[in-house]
Amino acid sequence: MTSAMDEVRRLIKQDDLPGAVRSLRPHAETAPIAELAGATGALADKAGFEDLAAAARKAAERTDEPQALYDFGYACVERGIAFLAVAPLREALRLLPDSRTLLAELVSALEDEHRHTEAAALLAARGDRLPAWPETYLLVHNTLFAGDLDTAERLVPGLPAPEDPQWAPARERQARQVLRSGRSRRAQRSAGHPDPLGPADLRGWHYGLTGGLLGTLSPYGWDAGMTGRYAYLGDTHEQCRHGLARLGLALEAAGRRPGSVSLLPGRSERILGLAAAEVLGLPAVPYRPDRTDTLVVAYDLTKADPELVRTLHARTEGQILSEHATCWTEPPAVSADFSTLLCQFVVPPWRDDERPEEEIARDVAAADPAPDGGDAAAPPDPDEAFRAFAAGVAPGWLAAPRDRVSSPGPVPSSRFA
Repeated sequence: MTSAMDEVRRLIKQDDLPGAVRSLRPHAETAPIAELAGATGALADKAGFEDLAAAARKAAERTDEPQALYDFGYACVERGIAFLAVAPLREALRLLPDSRTLLAELVSALEDEHRHTEAAALLAARGDRLPAWPETYLLVHNTLFAGDLDTAERLVPGLPAPEDPQWAPARERQARQVLRSGRSRRAQRSAGHPDPLGPADLRGWHYGLTGGLLGTLSPYGWDAGMTGRYAYLGDTHEQCRHGLARLGLALEAAGRRPGSVSLLPGRSERILGLAAAEVLGLPAVPYRPDRTDTLVVAYDLTKADPELVRTLHARTEGQILSEHATCWTEPPAVSADFSTLLCQFVVPPWRDDERPEEEIARDVAAADPAPDGGDAAAPPDPDEAFRAFAAGVAPGWLAAPRDRVSSPGPVPSSRFA
């Protein structure tokens, strides 16, 4: 057994299961499958995952049996450790190269790891032998999420309607993403972006994939791989106020003037919603799913009631959903129409402030709306460029369901390096 697997077992004995999982990642595709499966089985035993433990034990004993390798890989994907599924599924596909089931599961594992370029290459290698559904659909999906819009645009017109109606919503969602991405590239070009839909165009790709406008880009850690995203954010009144200023620019550029601000339940939502109402000069009203012509304001949708969030998926006429801090590593169930920023973890500025919500909201509305100067490494993000982009995509904005997008897309980050 390698020293790497010894380290995994040492961490398991110390009850450090997250550490054991992390220690496996660097060796997931280089260690012998028998050793990988053995270590994973020990980890699964400790965690009480009987299905994964049984599949790992069988794979450790039968590394030349495609079914055993498939079962192991499938269990890894189901348990949220898809990185451990890639090697056994790749070996199983080598043994049974024509298996559509193995191909689909390997693509699924790569997608869960946001390795879209590899997934697209795996599918494209089949050439004319690649079936339309779901394989060619998956090729388009991974090609787009890998950042190759030109190829995705070329492939979409040749994808026939699926015979199975369960794939129809996916086809419609994909067509919207490809269409929006094309509009986004044109809008960024008009706004003067140096590389529209390139590997550093976070705003452009965010709109293309989610349909939402990204109000601000993080001015910290650009050269460290964050490329406009935040990791941990200790939020401030000023950051919230700057976000509301950008929201106002977006509404103005798109020619939208909602009649009210809808307040979601929850302290952070109410504070930010009341501040938005004051800044935008709109009345604040309680949230109702059927209320039209209104701006719904959320602080962090991942903290909101899941039942309430589900009511925001289908678009009510004239309803605009704004979220201040959008989690990009574990996105919420719906994609907001406007996000102030993308972060991994956020602490609201009023966390320890016990004053009434109305008082805090007034402080937010009165805060300085100027952007944070950052660390001077990030490129400039002037109001004019954001306004031009928002105006450029305005005809297609607010025109589709708010689908969740689980992948961060083509813009790389240190988080998923």
